[in-house]
Amino acid sequence: MRQSIKVLVFLGLIASCQQQYPQGERIYRAYCANCHMEDGTGLVWLIPPLADADYLKKNRADVACIIRNGAPGGLVVNGTTYREPMPSFKNLNEVELSNLINYINNAWGNDHPETSPEKVLADLEQCDEK
Repeated sequence: MRQSIKVLVFLGLIASCQQQYPQGERIYRAYCANCHMEDGTGLVWLIPPLADADYLKKNRADVACIIRNGAPGGLVVNGTTYREPMPSFKNLNEVELSNLINYINNAWGNDHPETSPEKVLADLEQCDEK
């Protein structure tokens, strides 16, 4: 009995270490995966990839604005212009946005710095000025 409890605890620790941003992953699956795909590859010529996307690295402060307010189209990602508009997700608060962004920034081989709810709020305050 004791051995099986130890095994269950060990397996739980492994599972929790494998995904740093479980809320971000749940939000991604609910709001983003239909277009950007489960693996972040997007849809060729229509929806930009998030996996290995240069846009995420070059435009870190714009990501929260795009998620919150949507994008009319015309984003260039990895040298390809994507014109398909992205809907807005105004219902996501700064904690949810930061978890989502952190998940995207660290999924599918991406290795971008973490963000915080405070940084997301600061970025959102700048949305209209860009």
